Amino acid sequence: MNRRVALAILGMIALAALLGAYSSSATDEPALARFAPPGAMLYLEARDFSGLLARWNDSKQKGAWLGSANYEVFSRSRLFLRLKEASEQFAETAGLPPDLDFVTQAAGSQSALALYDIGKLQFLYIARMPSGQAERLALFDSRGKFEPRTAAGVTFYYRKQADTGREVAFATAGEFLLLATRDDLMAGALARIAGSKDASLESEGWWERSVAAAGPSGDLRMVLNLEKIVPSPYFRSYWVQRNITEMKAFSAAISDLRLSSAEFREERVLLKKDTEAAVDSDGGSAATAELVQLVPADAGVYVAAANPTADACLALLESKLLAPHPGPGPSAQTAPQVQLTSGETGGSGDMETRIDQPPFDTRALAATPSELKALLAKNSVEASLSAEGTEPGNDGVFVRLRTAVVLLGSADWDAAAVRTAIADFVRPMYTAGGLGVAWEEKAGHQELNGLWPLAVAVRGKYLILSDDPHWIGDISSQIGRQTAEQPARWIAGFNHGGEREQFLQLTRLLDYQAGRQGAAGREPEFFSDNMGSLSAVLSKVTSEKVVVRDAGGRVLQTVTYKWGE
Repeated sequence: MNRRVALAILGMIALAALLGAYSSSATDEPALARFAPPGAMLYLEARDFSGLLARWNDSKQKGAWLGSANYEVFSRSRLFLRLKEASEQFAETAGLPPDLDFVTQAAGSQSALALYDIGKLQFLYIARMPSGQAERLALFDSRGKFEPRTAAGVTFYYRKQADTGREVAFATAGEFLLLATRDDLMAGALARIAGSKDASLESEGWWERSVAAAGPSGDLRMVLNLEKIVPSPYFRSYWVQRNITEMKAFSAAISDLRLSSAEFREERVLLKKDTEAAVDSDGGSAATAELVQLVPADAGVYVAAANPTADACLALLESKLLAPHPGPGPSAQTAPQVQLTSGETGGSGDMETRIDQPPFDTRALAATPSELKALLAKNSVEASLSAEGTEPGNDGVFVRLRTAVVLLGSADWDAAAVRTAIADFVRPMYTAGGLGVAWEEKAGHQELNGLWPLAVAVRGKYLILSDDPHWIGDISSQIGRQTAEQPARWIAGFNHGGEREQFLQLTRLLDYQAGRQGAAGREPEFFSDNMGSLSAVLSKVTSEKVVVRDAGGRVLQTVTYKWGE
């Protein structure tokens, strides 16, 4: 099992930090980057790696994740297999596998990893540990198979595998254990530990700018040279967010993860390339912070954004309430799978598919001019808020979805014009002869009189729309309440504790396929099995909040995970 879960030292550092549950008590030491040769694209340093790793090994999350469907699927992914291949090549070169036992032995208090090549996994690892402890590692028992070399008066051991080209070098220097996958990285590090004045990673411009822009180092610090990372084909292939275009606007980034028993807080700073065009601000819009206070207490997820355009507001209303649709899917990056059958074509489910007319395309409606778009453009929106949530259905089987959108205009909204514009917008899609698009007066809001639920309320500058009339009241009651939130460009939150059970119930119904449920050897369903098992592993995470602020040439992001008992 150890061999399967050990991907590389980099992976173990990140995983231990993500799932450790307590703050480190180690004292601050100068960054180990002063010993690393220049040229790295990523640097990761932990105050107390051995402590984080011990807590990960003792945690319930570790066993739950290794037994989850999420891990099962991940263990068959291309990324896992590539890392496993690199791990096996390292084991062949070093003479022992880089498994969990090895990583635990090599973990020091203050520990750092500098990554120089993503594709070849070329790195330098430095760990601070008591003198003499490093020599007791199993790696040193096999040093007779290595070539002894000397740098700065210190002996290190080096070996290169002829067929794969993989290199391994290791050494001790005073209180430090060093491990590298290139001999020049090892020699350079030993020279700097011995007092060489050669340039180091710490003296590079991107590093200096990143560290200067951040606060004190956290329990785990990561510094990234984005001008090297973003163009890498490996980064473009494996980066989950798929936002390469947005990442090109930044030259470097630094992230500090701070751990406690109650929360994890990640503080990120992204440095813009075009600093001359950057404008100093107070971080964002006070209107965004104001809207966050309106989020219903039972909402599952919310997003507040500052200064959205009229097109963005129209797209938000359309996608969430007026004409809900998933939108265009991402372009495929791989060839389609070939399904081998016995020759039959189609199935019983195809009888519900119309072939005599094209599918209805709501995107065409969004492209046409409308009174609603003109109304949104006239009253410039200072901030928008979308909130969504779920609740169990009365039948105990289905899950009800609820959505609300709030737009804070620069001036008071014309309530009559709003209702007219909305009715005109939805009439072609949902009605015949104008039925169901007349407004009825309710307590504190207006509702359409058809089967389709839609309620609207205007409170001065606040325009509120929802498919749940109760949320109209909840949101309206919060208007004018004092906010403690600071101005921000973007604020989002996710109530994981409140949404877990409804998510599993809903996705089990959506993923259900007769005859497959409980079948041995079946592929785990993506939502109910894969994502559901990950949700179960992280069941103690009650909520997540993301705040994005502007600070001239920097973008500040704070991600907070709250932990429950």
